[in-house]
Amino acid sequence: MTKPRLLKGFEVELFTGTFSAENIGVASVVSKDLPDFVTEPDQRNLEYITAPDKRYSVLKKALLLPRQKLRQWLDSKELTILPSSTLSFCDSKKFERSDISNPYHSFIEKKYGTNVVTASIHINLGIENLPLLFAALRLVRCEASLFLALSASSPFLGGKATGVHSQRWIQFPKTPSDVPIFIDHSHYVKWVEEKLRKGQMHNERHLWTSVRPNGPIRPYSLDRLEIRICDLISNCDLLIAITALLELRIISLLNNFKMYDPIEASSKNLNDLALLCDNNEIKAAKNSLNSNLSHWKNGNQINCRDWIRELIKDVTPLAEELDMFSLLKPIESVLTHGNQAMVWLDSYAKGTSIEAVLQQSIRDMELEELNFFHMKSSY
Repeated sequence: MTKPRLLKGFEVELFTGTFSAENIGVASVVSKDLPDFVTEPDQRNLEYITAPDKRYSVLKKALLLPRQKLRQWLDSKELTILPSSTLSFCDSKKFERSDISNPYHSFIEKKYGTNVVTASIHINLGIENLPLLFAALRLVRCEASLFLALSASSPFLGGKATGVHSQRWIQFPKTPSDVPIFIDHSHYVKWVEEKLRKGQMHNERHLWTSVRPNGPIRPYSLDRLEIRICDLISNCDLLIAITALLELRIISLLNNFKMYDPIEASSKNLNDLALLCDNNEIKAAKNSLNSNLSHWKNGNQINCRDWIRELIKDVTPLAEELDMFSLLKPIESVLTHGNQAMVWLDSYAKGTSIEAVLQQSIRDMELEELNFFHMKSSY
């Protein structure tokens, strides 16, 4: 049995604001003072990228150290890092440019407005073998709704509950609107070239879908899978658990293409399969773990929680063999107690204000960093 360990890296988008949970933009200043951070088109959020590494033992520090540095910078301005993947507690209609001279930012603002002003986690898994990469893209796209359901953390927008668990994925403009299940690298290259030629993509990066291939020279030179569907996962143990589950699914695929590659294992044709995936994503964005989804193997209805538990059961022997089973434990806690959006909405339904709900999560994020670095310093 093959036992590879994939390179794993993260693109982390964050909102900044006040301790009372109001979004305040400082990205252009932060990026000058802290070179590890880059701006997004809107001033209110920014991004950092972790170095790829195969070892789970180093991922948590890689995720938390930039957060700690940013927090120290923000403290001097009486600001903090905000949870949530949407503009939860501010004017969500006004675009606040981080760089008024950037023509790409002008294009984004004019075409999409604040629909793209969100925060999220992009998980990158290194795969240089192209047949495996495109098989992994197929599998992960078919199961992407499950990872959205685990990560959902955007039930608020502009100081109101939206009625969904991931407002981010509901509002974010999928581009192009119809993305096929790619058969292989050649299919992907021809499709991207056609979309660029027709102006349906602004550039080779303008593929905003739940999961996509990535690499140094897209679409030609590729070396990783990037899952983009997850909301901001502020708890790093949960993020590592989700990443471990993704890696275990890809290793399972490598060991048995006939069982795990949707081209081999699904009864649906590729057009119907793409539509099934898109519909599952919308259902998961609305109701996350409570949603009833369509299984990619046969189209049968299955509860989201049950499907995730099915995945955990399926990868358990491999996880135990690779000494990764303990990494998955935070997922069971989410299945039992609910994801971030569900916990927030439960508190809100009991009478807690949105402002107070977010303030508690601000403290929880800070406490995670304090506990981690205090524990490290005491060794």
